[in-house]
Amino acid sequence: MRILSGIQPSGVLHIGNYFGMMRPAIALQEEGETFYFIADYHALTSVQNPAALRENSRRVAVDFLACGLDPEQGALFRQSDVPQVTELAWILSTVTPMGLLERCHSYKDKTARGMPASAGLFTYPVLMAADILIYDSDLVPVGKDQKQHIEVTRDVAIKINERFGDLFKLPEPRIQSNTETVPGVDGQKMSKSYGNTIDIFGEENETRKRIMSIVTDSTPVEAPKNPETSSILQLYSLVATEAEIVTIKQAFARGGTGYGEFKKQLFARLWEYFAPMRARRAEIMGQPTYVDEVLARGAERANGIADDVMSRVRAAVGL
Repeated sequence: MRILSGIQPSGVLHIGNYFGMMRPAIALQEEGETFYFIADYHALTSVQNPAALRENSRRVAVDFLACGLDPEQGALFRQSDVPQVTELAWILSTVTPMGLLERCHSYKDKTARGMPASAGLFTYPVLMAADILIYDSDLVPVGKDQKQHIEVTRDVAIKINERFGDLFKLPEPRIQSNTETVPGVDGQKMSKSYGNTIDIFGEENETRKRIMSIVTDSTPVEAPKNPETSSILQLYSLVATEAEIVTIKQAFARGGTGYGEFKKQLFARLWEYFAPMRARRAEIMGQPTYVDEVLARGAERANGIADDVMSRVRAAVGL
């Protein structure tokens, strides 16, 4: 089984990225042949500072490796190091109905939040379909908000197959329902767009400051608090043991402890959880050529598959 995951280098990675995408994607190394791409073509819809894009792309590679990606098991590479994907995107676009793209929620959501309504943003799902189909992917782990893009990929693949023969597999999504929404410090979904994030590898004081800024209600210290609606507890549950979760829930229900104390417990547990990854990141940063070597090997593996797929696609469509 071939498994594909991608992540945009649109900024510093936060714990929502880790629990929502990175951790489940890394775990899939044990289930099949894994490919992880840094979606720098996609990022051009929002990041148009070349130095920032290059820096972000490299940081994503470092952070993914620090968080447990094994380059001996999974291929890690930049999307732009496989330029065939843009050729396939054009071919797919010639059979993709406009109406299909007009129904995509992501485009509507992003333009509603003020992103420019560019052709690239509108046709984003076609490039995503090319990302998936060019590696003959079987499984694509995605958040609930990305499921529609897998459906679009399948629809486009069916249209190509009907017109030119059986060129593509139909990929399946895997939704990580238990971690699909990680709350930010304001209670909304954690997102760079909302400025409510907690960075995976932020400085200690800044991380503590962000956690202490988590929005809470006005329940007095002495009163019981509802654990079911607390962002503090939701975040704590991501990094704590079952016994620790039971203990903090009891403290919420009992009363007598303020939200500030719970935030301190969250910081301590979160900082401890990521300590081994911070150590691994420091090791990687001490090896100047390591990341470049990993990305080059990953691109070589990805290009080998993409070349084979594009050979049959070109022949089938008449190029």
